[in-house]
Amino acid sequence: MARLWMPTAAVKWEFAFLVALARQIRLNARWDGTSFKEGENMKRAIVTCRGVVLSIAAFAACGTRAQNKESRPSPPAKATCNLAGGKMITVDYSSPRMKGRKIFGELVPFGRIWRAGANEATTFVTDADVTVGGTTVPAGSYTIFAIPGEGKWTLVISKKTGEWGTAYPGPGNDLARVDMKVSKLPSAVENFTIAFDPGGAGCTLRMEWETTRASVDISKK
Repeated sequence: MARLWMPTAAVKWEFAFLVALARQIRLNARWDGTSFKEGENMKRAIVTCRGVVLSIAAFAACGTRAQNKESRPSPPAKATCNLAGGKMITVDYSSPRMKGRKIFGELVPFGRIWRAGANEATTFVTDADVTVGGTTVPAGSYTIFAIPGEGKWTLVISKKTGEWGTAYPGPGNDLARVDMKVSKLPSAVENFTIAFDPGGAGCTLRMEWETTRASVDISKK
């Protein structure tokens, strides 16, 4: 259940300050004999004060939402690959924890499409045209999924973006499906991880969780 935003002490102080300021404006007008023509100046001051208070509240709410993301059981994470010419690939995802569970073959079934993370869909953004496992991927924003298998994984690159992590939009939106190499890790990885290892004209994208690593080579065209 989403938590309601509660004003912090700083926000309460700012609100009290603005209320006091508005009152002082009104008192000053009375003391120096200035009249508010048809109340326009006072209305303008009140509207300004309200606007500032709303801005402070909105800023605080945004900060609270970001803080809430960091405290999720599967917090946000990012992986980047630096390409030639100042270009970059960025993957934003959420990192679930193993927590003693059997992952592949149980929590994440073999042969079924998986969000490759948790919460919001995992995004793949590239500033340049690249080759992913031999398949051309034009510069742009994509959503990536994976189909884990015992000996083979498939990386699914979808042209549709903005969906929740479990909402695979269907093969009609696929840009490509690319084979990934699978290997066993010497020890279990608690946190699901997506990372890039630089090399040659690009990077190797790898996904690691439990004792499984799936990887694919990416290069700039």
